[in-house]
Amino acid sequence: MAKRYPDISDHGLIGDLQTAALVSTDGTIDWFCCPRFDAPSVFGSLVDADRGGYFRVRPVGMEYVTRQLYLPDTAILITRFLTDAGVGEVIDFMPVAEGPATDRHVIVRMVRVVRGEMTFEGEIQPRFDYGRAPHRLVPAGVGAKFVSDDLTLTLHRVGDPILHGDERAGRVEVVGDGIRVTITLRAGELTGVMLESGDVEPRQVGEDELVETFLEARRFWREWNDRSTYTGRWREMVSRSAITLKLMTYAPTGALVAAPTTGLPEQVGGERNWDYRYTWIRDASFSVYALVSLGYSREAEAFVSWLLDRIHESVGTDSGPLKIMYRVDGSSDLAETVLDHLSGYRRSAPVRVGNGAADQLQLDIYGEAMDSIHLADTHGVELPHAGWMKVREMLDWLCDHWDTPEEGIWETRGGPQRFTYGRFMSWVALDRGIRLARAHGRPASLTRWTHERDRIYERIMEAGFDPELRAFVQHEGSDVLDASLLRMPLMGFVTPRDPLWMSTLDAIDDQLVSDSLVYRYDPAASPDGLTGGEGTFTLCSFWYVDALARSGRLDEARLVFEKMLTYANHLGLYAEEIGLTGEQLGNFPQAFSHLALIDAAVNLDYQLDHGSGDVGPVLRRGRRID
Repeated sequence: MAKRYPDISDHGLIGDLQTAALVSTDGTIDWFCCPRFDAPSVFGSLVDADRGGYFRVRPVGMEYVTRQLYLPDTAILITRFLTDAGVGEVIDFMPVAEGPATDRHVIVRMVRVVRGEMTFEGEIQPRFDYGRAPHRLVPAGVGAKFVSDDLTLTLHRVGDPILHGDERAGRVEVVGDGIRVTITLRAGELTGVMLESGDVEPRQVGEDELVETFLEARRFWREWNDRSTYTGRWREMVSRSAITLKLMTYAPTGALVAAPTTGLPEQVGGERNWDYRYTWIRDASFSVYALVSLGYSREAEAFVSWLLDRIHESVGTDSGPLKIMYRVDGSSDLAETVLDHLSGYRRSAPVRVGNGAADQLQLDIYGEAMDSIHLADTHGVELPHAGWMKVREMLDWLCDHWDTPEEGIWETRGGPQRFTYGRFMSWVALDRGIRLARAHGRPASLTRWTHERDRIYERIMEAGFDPELRAFVQHEGSDVLDASLLRMPLMGFVTPRDPLWMSTLDAIDDQLVSDSLVYRYDPAASPDGLTGGEGTFTLCSFWYVDALARSGRLDEARLVFEKMLTYANHLGLYAEEIGLTGEQLGNFPQAFSHLALIDAAVNLDYQLDHGSGDVGPVLRRGRRID
């Protein structure tokens, strides 16, 4: 039966490429922001069961169990309810909004019984602006309107009323500022609603229109999925990860959000609860490798275009030319506030909106940005003159600042350090810039870039490697390990068979790995300014797979990868972290996790077929003409 707070993993994701909603296994939409990912929530009972609002559809008057699945190769979610009396289904999806940004979004909820007879109850209780804004209910014969100062939701009825004999099978009642519908359905009968944002009048949606809307959504997702060039061992998991990433991409700009949620805890009851509904330069840059390796060149090109716009703007101050994150439209106002009126997921307060890390200096983003630009260039997405001029300015700035203490990839709030990951990704930035300049004969400070790149390399080898620990360490002067350094061989900073790297990998095995699950670092050994602990980091666990494979430990890499697949939820989705008993923790689903899964699957496939080492041909194989 329904839980007051379902497990984080007990959800599926639906969306229209501008916003998204979470649907729990008990048929409740408990998270939905409108009109886009980073807008205030309309349904938010996931972070406050009393004040957040919800849209629930479930059987009443009987015990049931649930099963949830996606219609194959689509983002259409089916929640099944099984009882002694019958089997019913709730089918949820959003018609795709591929074009310009719009305030008009639709959630379709279809309800049908496939065996026996069942009574369903649907209740919609919106709570606008994270539950802070009042609204008024305007009932109508074929639906209702929920009207707040800034947003209106309209409920449309699907089909004619269902009759059993001479009586209607359903009834409608007003409950507070919401609507409750109770209806009894028999095998073969179907009903439903459409919930539409925007000031439109309620109407009766014909079954033909409903069917066409469903078929169009199915057609879009299957055609998009068929564009993938991946034919490897883990096609189903890779496909689901790709669709999930597409669901988290804001179509008008090509920007990828880190997750569609805010406030889901890294430790239940703890304070590590962040707002991830924004586009991190780092996360989205990683997407270019995943997209290109699957053949999705249009999506990769769209993100690189978005990235170049951010480089052109140079709105960063303390962070350098780039901020570490932006809103999906490219704006950069992410002031962090706390929603004190919300209790948080299972009382995990505070619930934050905005992100105070937005102005941090994190030097690694320049390496990730340049690596994605270089990779896109090798696949025909070349920089225009103006773009190159801004890139050159950015790299000149990096030459002056790569030795500056910074906050690092994990956005710690314990004070700046000279992080090894930031240093080696600065090396990547300059290295990729040099390659681009030489490949296209572009004007550049090549002598200076080369000199600073080499200085960084020598500095890391001298001060970033602990000879007693026999490992590269988190930052200069520390003896703490950091899983971000698993990317060293992937980025070409060290060869995967270098003794310095092999001993580092052994040390990570010993200190950060727990039966395939990998911690980012040890907070007790490296205070990060926050209380409490956290789970293992799914991103790092998939990076570990790649590092093992490149270092010649292929059998071990495959076993670790297969173990990681067992931690996915019932739909193949991952949150940010995994607890030691297998529970999903943090915002959900997490782009980082799915990007890393794709990269690990694609690279491991190639190495299992060809042996450990270079996986460059993976990207050449992923090319296609769209």
